Amino acid sequence: MYLDSTVPIPEKHVVRITVKGVRYIYLERSREYDKDRKYNSAKRVCIGKQDEADCNLMHPNQNFLLCFPGHEFPEQKSAFLRSSCLRIGSFLVLERIAKSLGIPEMASRILGDKDGGLFLDFAAYSIITEDNAAQYYPDYAYGHALFTPGMAIYSDTKISSLLQEMPEDASARFLNDWNRGRDHRQRIYISYDSTNKNSQAGDLQFVEFGHPKDDKGLPVFGYAVAYDRTNSIPLFYEQYPGSIVDVSQLEFMLGKAGAYGYANATFILDRGYFSKSNIRAMEERSHHFIIMVKGMHALVESVIDEKRGSFENVRDNHIHRHSLYGTTVERRLYADDRKPRYIHLYYSVQREAAENSMIEKKLQAMRDCMDRLKGTSYALSPGFQKYFDLTYDKQGTLLMHEERKDVIERELGYCGYFCIVTSEKMSARDALETYKSRDENEKLFRGDKSYLGDKSMRVHTDERTSSKILIEFVALIIRCKLYTHIRDAFRNDPSKPNYATVPAAIRELEKIEMSRGYDGVYRLDHAVTKRQKDILRCFGMDADMVKLRAEEIGSILTTQKREKGGN
Repeated sequence: MYLDSTVPIPEKHVVRITVKGVRYIYLERSREYDKDRKYNSAKRVCIGKQDEADCNLMHPNQNFLLCFPGHEFPEQKSAFLRSSCLRIGSFLVLERIAKSLGIPEMASRILGDKDGGLFLDFAAYSIITEDNAAQYYPDYAYGHALFTPGMAIYSDTKISSLLQEMPEDASARFLNDWNRGRDHRQRIYISYDSTNKNSQAGDLQFVEFGHPKDDKGLPVFGYAVAYDRTNSIPLFYEQYPGSIVDVSQLEFMLGKAGAYGYANATFILDRGYFSKSNIRAMEERSHHFIIMVKGMHALVESVIDEKRGSFENVRDNHIHRHSLYGTTVERRLYADDRKPRYIHLYYSVQREAAENSMIEKKLQAMRDCMDRLKGTSYALSPGFQKYFDLTYDKQGTLLMHEERKDVIERELGYCGYFCIVTSEKMSARDALETYKSRDENEKLFRGDKSYLGDKSMRVHTDERTSSKILIEFVALIIRCKLYTHIRDAFRNDPSKPNYATVPAAIRELEKIEMSRGYDGVYRLDHAVTKRQKDILRCFGMDADMVKLRAEEIGSILTTQKREKGGN
């Protein structure tokens, strides 16, 4: 992130390096002696890029702010640097949702009115533009209504300082406030899932090499969200080092859920959390659970062997909505299990065909690989030995391979089956429907990366990363409400118009604009269209409310301009 402002290039200890026509300014912070190479190597950090118009000036980045903390920049931009056409439709809807959830008050209590408004503006920016790059926020603020007092536009320097200087306990305070407002007497289903975020930053202490789902050879950190499926709202999030696997993190999440007061909760978990210790941890806290079992787990195989041929074509076992068959077995999961569990076994013809095809493709790829390596001493991974008997000569040269037919046939025999385990007695249909409801949590993660621009955090310090994750979570809450309001409003509409999705609705709302007249006053540019009325109706809003709020925004901007010395 390079700031709009320019500063003089420091006179000492700087090096200019040109990359693809851009001259970057590096500050030499120290020199270290390399014993092996027997010379001093410079430790440098990029602090900005040279201004195109003046070779003595540069646009600083975040590292400059860390190396020269005393340098002052303009915080607020001129009141006149605002577009003559202001988009307000999406802002009005996000403002209504945020106020209904009490988020502006929470942000103000933690950060104050000014920073609290800027905090919400950055969350709104992430939702509307589907991006999280701080350097582009001023471009967004230039043409949008804002949450900041007086709708003031702040410089990118202020955004950088907000991310860097947000209180260390901001996340804890927000999550405490947010979860304090939930109904803890209600029985809820909590869907918990995690993902990994790749990072190229070298200064983040919690970034580690681990087992990412999207392995790009980069260090990662873990990010998990607990989602209230009953009320369709995220509850809390966790940020942890990338080397920690999902199955190990669950016990700590259960402790947090208890601290937030969710004693009467049933947890819906995917196969990555299935373990004896996790089931024991949920039982000790009196939590019920619905959890998918890993595909080739011995438990699944034993239940399949027992029930194979007894339910797959019985119409009473057919679950029409998902086009598969299901049955339930009551048994203990482990020898020392304290009570019997309910194991729901399912079979799908479509799933069997897909899994069968995957296995055959995998085997063919292995054959092709071994055919190419015949006559060489290349060491094959243990995965090949699982499916093939390999013959080597005394020098370790691969001579031939032959399928282990019994192993392959056994694995093919389990294709199409999967298991869900529940702690409470229920039908196979109910268990599947409840587990499938966690799809909304999956959509949260897809929305987080696709619609909030958070595939990359674009920050280089722990403080900024923690601040951005908090802003991201607040944006996730608001966007989730956007989704559920639109979903519920059009649930029974057989036509389901093409603007009944969050991205399409935002694009349509962005067309509600205010224009600055010759007298300098902002006024609503045109009437609200039928499409826009349909979308506004999802949130209990109408054209009159838009008109009234537009007049209020126009008054706020006129007052600010006068206070800043405008005409």
